[in-house]
Amino acid sequence: MNARTTRTLAAALSLTAALAISGCSGSENEASKPAPTVSGAFMPQPVNDEMAGAFMVIKNGSETADKLTGATSTLSDDLQIHETKNRKMQQVQSLDVPANGELKLERGGSHIMFMGLKSTPKVGDKVTIELRFEKADPVKVELDVKERTYTGQAPSTAGNGH
Repeated sequence: MNARTTRTLAAALSLTAALAISGCSGSENEASKPAPTVSGAFMPQPVNDEMAGAFMVIKNGSETADKLTGATSTLSDDLQIHETKNRKMQQVQSLDVPANGELKLERGGSHIMFMGLKSTPKVGDKVTIELRFEKADPVKVELDVKERTYTGQAPSTAGNGH
């Protein structure tokens, strides 16, 4: 081989190696980035236009923990993340979404609170909300507006003999 062929071959190998390395690192980052999914999303019909709650289960099937950091909706300009501890509701900046786990937003526990509604949704309506996370991309969710007494939990038939 002459010097020119050797330089060309070395440059081609370097370029191939650089592309392979950058391709691999990008794939690993994307694979480990959380991609939450949401199920059971609902909002009990609000009593008035002052406030409403949103409840759902956020699942994180990735190896990377994340945090729910906020939410937006056209129904209200003020959505807050709340947790309930010792029977006291308080606003928090975020809630943990564990790796390979789930965050349950449920009545009597953590939830998203809509403050100052622009309108009062009725049973059967759908309310769109966008969840924001520390690491994952935003997730759009449709909340089914349910009866005020709806809890989102299926009735238990275990142990009743029927």
